[in-house]
Amino acid sequence: MKITIFNNSGIETGRYLKVNNCFLKKENNNILFLDIKRYLSDQRQGTNKSKERSEITGSTKKIQRQKGSGNARKGDIKNPIFRSGGRIFGPKPRNFNIKINNKSKFLAQKTILNFKLRTNKIKVIEDFKINIIKTKLVLKIFKRLNFNFKKSLIIYNKRNDILFFSSRNFKFTNILSINELNSYELANSDYLVFFESAIKKILKL
Repeated sequence: MKITIFNNSGIETGRYLKVNNCFLKKENNNILFLDIKRYLSDQRQGTNKSKERSEITGSTKKIQRQKGSGNARKGDIKNPIFRSGGRIFGPKPRNFNIKINNKSKFLAQKTILNFKLRTNKIKVIEDFKINIIKTKLVLKIFKRLNFNFKKSLIIYNKRNDILFFSSRNFKFTNILSINELNSYELANSDYLVFFESAIKKILKL
């Protein structure tokens, strides 16, 4: 399978990139689900905390006598049934991280790349440098590639701050390094825009 390479103006260069079996392995939707679940779980801070009865500051004196009042039995003012009392089974700080081995992560990403490749949602552009921060230059590329303002993910090999600042105003665009790739961002984008050096690095994996 061949992928057309575009230049920095969004015009076909006439060159093609041959895709080997890196993308064409059998898809595994179960591992893809687990990897996306792992990513979303890792985003949770897990710092939510409420005070229980023993952690509330207040008197420990019994409010009323045990019998004879005609009311229900009551303990101290920190009882959870009272206002400003402790909370029963409240949240505690915890770690939501889920561990998945690297082989499974790569397999999940290849599953998405395989689907994007079959549906013609992967674009490759030549490596280029922008000397000034200019949003119009990046917008021109997207118009030539006919993305129609759909969600797209730009993947580069080497850090490019000028390109990042030029495209960060687009609500429909995200930019990541090849080392920051994850299954969630890949699956959440309609189009994947790879720099030539970035996709060649993936093909070597």
